[in-house]
Amino acid sequence: MNSTEEIAVLEKKLSDLGVQPSPGQPVPGIKGTTVSYSADEVARLQKELSDKGVKYCIGAYVDIHGVPKAKVVPIHHLGHMAKGSERYTGYALDGLGQAPNDDEITSVPDFSRLIQLPWEPKIAWIPADNHFQGKPYALNTRVALQNQLAKAAEMGFGLNLGIECEIFLLRQNEDGSLTVPDAEDKLTKSCYDVRGFTNSFSWLDKMASAINGLGWDLYSFDHEDANGQFEFDFNYADALTTCDRLTFFRFMAKHYAKEEGLLATMMPKPFADKTGNGAHFNMSLYDLDGGSNLFACDPKDDPRGIGLTPLGYSFIAGILKHGRALCAVFAPTVNSYKRLVRRGAMSYFSWAPVFNSYGSNNRTNSVRVPAGGGRCESRNADGAVNPYLAATLVLAAGLEGIREQLDPGNPNEDNLYAISDDERRARGIEFLPQTLQEAVADFAADPLVASALGKELRDEFIRYKTEEWETYHLSVSKWEVERYSYMF
Repeated sequence: MNSTEEIAVLEKKLSDLGVQPSPGQPVPGIKGTTVSYSADEVARLQKELSDKGVKYCIGAYVDIHGVPKAKVVPIHHLGHMAKGSERYTGYALDGLGQAPNDDEITSVPDFSRLIQLPWEPKIAWIPADNHFQGKPYALNTRVALQNQLAKAAEMGFGLNLGIECEIFLLRQNEDGSLTVPDAEDKLTKSCYDVRGFTNSFSWLDKMASAINGLGWDLYSFDHEDANGQFEFDFNYADALTTCDRLTFFRFMAKHYAKEEGLLATMMPKPFADKTGNGAHFNMSLYDLDGGSNLFACDPKDDPRGIGLTPLGYSFIAGILKHGRALCAVFAPTVNSYKRLVRRGAMSYFSWAPVFNSYGSNNRTNSVRVPAGGGRCESRNADGAVNPYLAATLVLAAGLEGIREQLDPGNPNEDNLYAISDDERRARGIEFLPQTLQEAVADFAADPLVASALGKELRDEFIRYKTEEWETYHLSVSKWEVERYSYMF
């Protein structure tokens, strides 16, 4: 499905519910940032949802980490909710930049992306945006993405995004430790293992059935490289829709795991000796007028032979120009940088990128052009990503590359894990940041960040992630106790 079709699906979904955006107000995230609905339209939606058994509505916005927050509104108050009736003390939330004496923020629902919970049809989940004193709130990351999408629209572009969802299904023990619940899932290389897959079929079937029931078009799922790890791949969509889906996916995965007495987690690196959870961003720009993929071409027409247009190469060049700063939002936790290693405590290469580089179908680059071309994949994104924040910045970087007609050079086709430092330097390939502290420093120093996010949102991210790093270093780990208490 191309993005023009995706837009039509969204508009039809509203139409089927008896709701249309008011004249002149586009679907959010496609050609603008605001939708308003008349009282009659909301009343029709309220009746339709009531007829389907919905009793309560969640208008879920996210904090700076991408964690959903909301109040729950009975269905007969949907009209009030549509007007932003629910008020929140921003000081009680991470990254929304408020002091105790500030006016409250509100949440305004986006009905075009409403989901009736597959496991509890009495509840409707509705992605929402924060507003402040009647206007979209710039410190909300979903609002920031819509603002950046509007800038892309001024250039005639929309952003298609697909995110690969890697996730562990684990048991949490009484002491808080995590273990793989399937005793037979113990192969050193368990990627694509059929027995490991079928042994966890109950949870997998619930997830797959729900994903397809929601119309996301699950086209593949499998046992991933680590014991207890799985991957779900569903169809790409416009960037805002995909970010909403990832946010809901994490919520849904945890619910279905809890039904099994287990824990689902997209934590980047739960185990030092196993591969981590990526959330690879697969991106292309499309033409807003016709919906065509602006990165796609026949590899025979590409002098570099990997099936990408000059526009696509410039987009990649923008990502690489700002690659070290982008790493802070693609890999936003202390734990993330235990995933971005060549090998670490593993017996073989980790598959995770450590270089700010690009290539064709070569997984040792941070930016890859998969076989067939037509898109690029940022591989340093992990399961802790706030998708709205990361999509905002990677789009801003790619658009800068296009405006400045940047060129990324020749693709790297060999195993970058194995080349010497001298050869790496000769090619001009930098390492990605190796700690959260290093990534945040690059984030803070890059002028693109303030331009794309605004100074306030940039400063909030720096403040929270600096505090996260400092708190980590004040903690005393089990490793330290075991190593030093007997040594000294």
